[in-house]
Amino acid sequence: MSYSQGMLKEDVFKGKVMVVTGGGTGLGKSMATYFSKLGASVVICSRKFEVLEKTAQEIHDLTGNKVLPIACDVRIYEQVEQVINETERLLGPIDVLLNNAAGNFVSPTERLSHRAFDTVVDIVLKGSYNFTLAMGKNWISAKRPGTILNIVTTYAWTGSGYVVPSAAAKAGILAMTRSLAVEWAKYSIRSNAIAPGPFPTEGAWSRLLPGSLKKKYDPALKVPIGRVGDHQELANLAAYLVSDFSAYINGEVVTIDGGEWLKGAGEFNELDKVPDELWDAMEMARNKTGSKLKIAWAYFKGIRKIKK
Repeated sequence: MSYSQGMLKEDVFKGKVMVVTGGGTGLGKSMATYFSKLGASVVICSRKFEVLEKTAQEIHDLTGNKVLPIACDVRIYEQVEQVINETERLLGPIDVLLNNAAGNFVSPTERLSHRAFDTVVDIVLKGSYNFTLAMGKNWISAKRPGTILNIVTTYAWTGSGYVVPSAAAKAGILAMTRSLAVEWAKYSIRSNAIAPGPFPTEGAWSRLLPGSLKKKYDPALKVPIGRVGDHQELANLAAYLVSDFSAYINGEVVTIDGGEWLKGAGEFNELDKVPDELWDAMEMARNKTGSKLKIAWAYFKGIRKIKK
């Protein structure tokens, strides 16, 4: 068995209806595809209907299950309500909401206009609370259980320069996740989140890090296990968290990043770049073993390796 294979048994989501925002491309598409493979009827929504329509056909051809594309600007509450109403009319009551729609700019904050800041916060935070609020009202009114899964990021709790609007918005989603996990549990509504590390998607990394920056800031270099994530790994985790197998998990954020954020958080973690020769020299100096010439030579070889 490989991490690139599906984890749950077939038809585990048979009879379930799931809404995936930002489901036309990237990680949203990967998660929606896996939900469909497991038997769910899936609704994917975003602003670009042509992209949604193509994705819906691709997923349906692959799985044979219903995939409904609905154009929606998640920033507009009335459009969110329309998605819910249309879904229930055509597919039946909704069981799962996956808030995945996002937008981002990598930029010094002072270079952003207030409109650019608004764009990111409105899509990420407002879009998530619009869908969450509308869906929650629907479930509570109908006395139906429900499951909410939000896609955040590790800098939701650490913060991060150069993506400040996204960091602020994701932090808001994380707070909402934990708050509603407590408040809405009495209605049998669970709320959890996933914080993915680098899971490159077609086009996304080249837009965020154009030209030589993509190679210089290769995300795999920051991950202790030495690689980026496979989309199926994220889809497996998402499927588990929206399934009945995770019925006792509520209010949690699960990190899936190969240890990336912990490596960045540890003050001395960058010492993995120190070569063996330099460690040898430091140990000899500490234990006062070896001649001064031998210690100096070990230091010299170690420093040369670092410079290379």
